[in-house]
Amino acid sequence: MVSTAQKKTLHSILASKLNKLSIPSSTSNSGEDFDFSEVFGPQTSHPSSSSSPFLRDPEIIHSRSHSFVGPSPRFTTTTSLPLSIERETGLQSSDDEGEVLVATDADADKAKSEEKEVSKMGPGDFEILRVVGQGAFGKVFQVRKKGYSEIDDNDGIFAMKVMRKDTIIKKNHVDYMRAERDILTKVDHPFIVQLRYSFQTKSKLYLILDFINGGHLFYHLYRQGIFSEDQARVYTAEIVSAVSHLHKRGIVHRDLKPENILMDIDGHVMLTDFGLAKEIDESSRSNSMCGTTEYMAPEILLSKGHNKDADWWSVGILLYEMLSGQPPFTHANRQKLQQRIIQEKVKLQPYLTSEAHSLLKGLLQKEPARRLGSGPTGGDEIKNHKWFKSVNWKKIEERELKPKFKPDVTGRDCTANFDRCWTAMPADDSPAPTPTSGEHFQGYTYVAPNPWLSTEP
Repeated sequence: MVSTAQKKTLHSILASKLNKLSIPSSTSNSGEDFDFSEVFGPQTSHPSSSSSPFLRDPEIIHSRSHSFVGPSPRFTTTTSLPLSIERETGLQSSDDEGEVLVATDADADKAKSEEKEVSKMGPGDFEILRVVGQGAFGKVFQVRKKGYSEIDDNDGIFAMKVMRKDTIIKKNHVDYMRAERDILTKVDHPFIVQLRYSFQTKSKLYLILDFINGGHLFYHLYRQGIFSEDQARVYTAEIVSAVSHLHKRGIVHRDLKPENILMDIDGHVMLTDFGLAKEIDESSRSNSMCGTTEYMAPEILLSKGHNKDADWWSVGILLYEMLSGQPPFTHANRQKLQQRIIQEKVKLQPYLTSEAHSLLKGLLQKEPARRLGSGPTGGDEIKNHKWFKSVNWKKIEERELKPKFKPDVTGRDCTANFDRCWTAMPADDSPAPTPTSGEHFQGYTYVAPNPWLSTEP
């Protein structure tokens, strides 16, 4: 274990050496466009920064086809924020008596290793093992980080989400791709996939995320038929915990659906795919139509403007599906499906308890102002509902409540729960054309902080 004093010393050494980093010239002929000056990502900003021109809404998104299967069997309890070179200039760590700490040679070597890691990261640092997903903008690969060390607690296995810049620009999704990366650097929660690195080449964007290999939660639902209320209660509690965390940080997911809820090796759910997420402050509303129709709130379909309340509607749809085997509103015709969502009452299954009925009625209120979770306490209003009376929320959020079901996983590199239509694909990151305009993706590079560098005791 690294002592608090050693952590502070290593933090000081790293900050000092980072000040001496040289920024490669833009005329470099390396063929890869890594944004070294933004290696730690931008400083965390207030949600109001969503007014940036990069984060504007496209006019309409009728459907979502770029969901990816991806990424985290382990949750890292790091609470440190991404370092900023500017903030750390001239930093000197000392102990409580003011004595400057002296690092050992081993500490210095470790700091140098970390400095090298953050100074440059690219596709060549990862060995592609197999394809595990595909979307409109590219693929998701299972990869192994080359030369991974004891710091890596997952055998160096990650999910690498690769997106083509030319396709992103053509489909006018630059804002969403930037927002996904920015939002993932700001969230740290036991039931949300964790971003480890982001970088780019001249033609592609790369997100390196924890690899989740238990399969979709709803894959196991469809195999089982329906979940008991006790089983659904644990999964719903973990989803509510994750969504509450997002909302407290001014983030609305906007695409909560079965494909975006994965199960990790221990049987916990993990929320993923933030491609449609947006930062919205309490007084603002978004007017774009986005999401997957079966899970979209009425106010989105009516173009009335929406905020975090739309996520709670989706949680209600997901809970209904867990308990009954299908969403409450279905139709092969999209327009008729929309009409049902807007107009029809929810038909509740008679075999459910009165507490489950009450929670579903609260979450599936068509008027967002009356919806459970829309009040000033937000997610706490849902946590305090009588259906969750038996839930110890502290144990839930510390992952101490063990799910009764665990997926069939043989190891961290196991891909048995991924569709063979993906895993049988050739595992290669194929070339892509370079867009003529590259200014869209400045500042994309990010490296997650390591727990051993945290200044927390």
